[in-house]
Amino acid sequence: MSEPPGALSVAEAPPPTDTPSKTVRSGRVRPLRRPGRWIATAVVLVLVAQFAHGLATNPFYQWDRFRYWFLRTTILDGLVVTLEVAALSAVLGLLGGVVLALARLSGSPVLRAVSWTYTWLFRSIPLIVLLIFLYNFSALYRTLSLGVPFGPAFVTFDESKLATDLAIAVIGLGLNEAAYASEVVRGGILSVDQGQHEAAAALGLPKGYQFSRIVLPQALRSIVPNYVNQLIGLIKSTSLVFYVSLLDLFGSVQSMGATYPGDIVPLLLVATVWYLILTSAVSVLQYYVERYFARGATRALPPTPLQRLRTGLGGLRERIRREAAV
Repeated sequence: MSEPPGALSVAEAPPPTDTPSKTVRSGRVRPLRRPGRWIATAVVLVLVAQFAHGLATNPFYQWDRFRYWFLRTTILDGLVVTLEVAALSAVLGLLGGVVLALARLSGSPVLRAVSWTYTWLFRSIPLIVLLIFLYNFSALYRTLSLGVPFGPAFVTFDESKLATDLAIAVIGLGLNEAAYASEVVRGGILSVDQGQHEAAAALGLPKGYQFSRIVLPQALRSIVPNYVNQLIGLIKSTSLVFYVSLLDLFGSVQSMGATYPGDIVPLLLVATVWYLILTSAVSVLQYYVERYFARGATRALPPTPLQRLRTGLGGLRERIRREAAV
């Protein structure tokens, strides 16, 4: 059988091939250059280095006196008072905030009105004014009594003996903190999806069980970061108790500064560093509490600082290896 003109015979046909007709040159993918980022990083590093150099070399800071005062007994006694006032005020404020938040969310118009009025009043009064007012409270009420309203008193207390400097500081800070904590707790409760309440009610669960086992664990994911922010502010607010004659950390620094006026700057640095240590410890505690309550809400728990450090060092080594290879 004859083949059409110009056709190739089976023997003359080229073998099939899977390779493309054009050769593709293989090459390494290079990362995108970001000169702006490197310039900004260099500027920031220079500024940080200048600031650190100024701290280390400026004789005005008197770092030798800073080391002398940092662990002195007077400073440590004031630090203990600060921790005591902050801890007691935080507990009192949180308990009062929970009660006020539940009253604000209740069906009773009287409880709602009282809770709203309390929050409005104590958020409006400056803390220093509240502390000074409580410090002079005995001028208004010399005795406190328990008994029948508008009737005879069964037990009478001398207010001047009860209102110690520590009690005034804790009560003043606790009352102020409760007003802010109530809004934090109320916001956390309202952040829980309404379907959770309906599902719990449909199962016939008691109200107390619904709140403690279903609503509160979910609300804490919103409450914890906001309340810890309030707690850090409370730690710093303890410096105001110096004005009610309580020698906390700041009060001890002020007292020593008046006695040794040449050491005012190192003493203020001592107070600054101790406040940084306290707030940093609270921030670390906040992270792990948030991580604990994140269980079930995220696919994977957020990494710990140590895990982030290991990941960052591994990524840095890999990036340096890639840059060297290029």
